[in-house]
Amino acid sequence: MSVDREQLKRMIDEIPEQDAAEVLDFIGFLNMKRERAAIQQLNVEELSQDEGLIRQVQQSRADREAGRVYGQEAGLEYLRMKMREFERGQSL
Repeated sequence: MSVDREQLKRMIDEIPEQDAAEVLDFIGFLNMKRERAAIQQLNVEELSQDEGLIRQVQQSRADREAGRVYGQEAGLEYLRMKMREFERGQSL
């Protein structure tokens, strides 16, 4: 079924504000439904044999155990520091 997205956008622009929340909820529901279907289609057996994925998981675990993982605030501060260095012309 083909949908005229422009017409859909016009219809959304014309709905009363009190109905906009319901439209937003419905769109969220559709997105959640699509994501759930995608998750159900994951082939766990195939993922468990993906050498690249296994290597990334092992490296992540080693990084966490060694304290090389930043929390949110520490990560943001690290990025800010790197941006300041970059802006001063220093190498990253």
